[in-house]
Amino acid sequence: MKDFEYYTPTRVHFGKGAVDQIGALLREQGAHKVLIHYGGQSARRSGLLDRVEASVEQAGLAFVSLGGVVPNPRLSKVREGIDLARKEGVDFILAVGGGSVIDSSKAIGYGIPYDGDVWDFYAGKAKPQVVCPVGAVLTLAAAGSEMSNSSVISDEEHGLKWGLNNDICRCRFAVMDPELTYTLPPFQTACGVADILMHTMERYFTREPGTALTDELAEGLMRTVIASGRKALQVPDDYDARAQIMWAGSLSHNGLTGCGTVGDWSTHRLEHELSALFDVAHGAGLTALWGSWARYVYQEEPARFAQFAVNVLGCPNDFRDPAKTALLGIEAMERFYREIGMPTSIRELIGRSLSAEDLDTLADKCQARNPDLGNFKKLDRDDMRAIYQMAEG
Repeated sequence: MKDFEYYTPTRVHFGKGAVDQIGALLREQGAHKVLIHYGGQSARRSGLLDRVEASVEQAGLAFVSLGGVVPNPRLSKVREGIDLARKEGVDFILAVGGGSVIDSSKAIGYGIPYDGDVWDFYAGKAKPQVVCPVGAVLTLAAAGSEMSNSSVISDEEHGLKWGLNNDICRCRFAVMDPELTYTLPPFQTACGVADILMHTMERYFTREPGTALTDELAEGLMRTVIASGRKALQVPDDYDARAQIMWAGSLSHNGLTGCGTVGDWSTHRLEHELSALFDVAHGAGLTALWGSWARYVYQEEPARFAQFAVNVLGCPNDFRDPAKTALLGIEAMERFYREIGMPTSIRELIGRSLSAEDLDTLADKCQARNPDLGNFKKLDRDDMRAIYQMAEG
């Protein structure tokens, strides 16, 4: 097991009716004027924004609102939020939504006190030193941004999707009511399940020995998400299933399932280029790529994939041939993805094959951003192109 530092300062308020605590939580944070940041009009139609605004007003706080966040959150919206927040004298940002809204809110938080352009941070030209604080009301269990130190933003003008990790952006609090996820479309629920699983799998597929406890935590979380994902898709208002998924989403990306390991993150980095080029849902992009990445790298340590197959997916263990067991696990994972309506190839994802130019563009951009990609197996530019090509389907 590697030495590690585990830091997760976000205060979590979990359960039915937790939204009604928003005003009090904001006052505890010393907020005076709040930017309420959200996605589409469903937040308004559902009555959620009315509840949030009422709680803020009852606490005696002022607010302004900015909606319009989309999946793969846009840099242009972030810049709009920064301008609005500065003009209005905002001193706290409240994200009402899923990972895209929270990531956009974090980026706005970075940009408000910064003299330059916020993209400098994502491009690695500058490092944020201060941030306007952020809190979250979670409406989609997926990205885990409510408890992580990361945000991912898309520069739509230049076709880039880049991430930034910094502990100063961690949410001061996260309000989680599983009932808010009842009305999610099945596709969004399935994308969330896929993203939660992948956040754990990126950490789980390590070559670091002596990680038994972390392995057990990760395996239990993945088994729970698979079982609860099936239940939530069959019975959308199953509170217990939704609660398991929501809490797993936070734990999958707050560092717990990676303590003592060295994560891989190849599938995520490969997917970022895919969704930057084709603007696809992140969870669906991950499932379209993972099986090809797994088949490309599993021979580096078949026993690790065999452990995943047996302990997470219940595959029979052929002790004489761990590679055979490993492949059974990869196939079982892909069957689950298909069961919940997720693609397992790029052709399914975007509706066509990739051209040679597409493959070169994806590989070139991924290699340029990630010159040292992967840990389970180091991937160079040709490896990346090969995985994209394998994933075509």
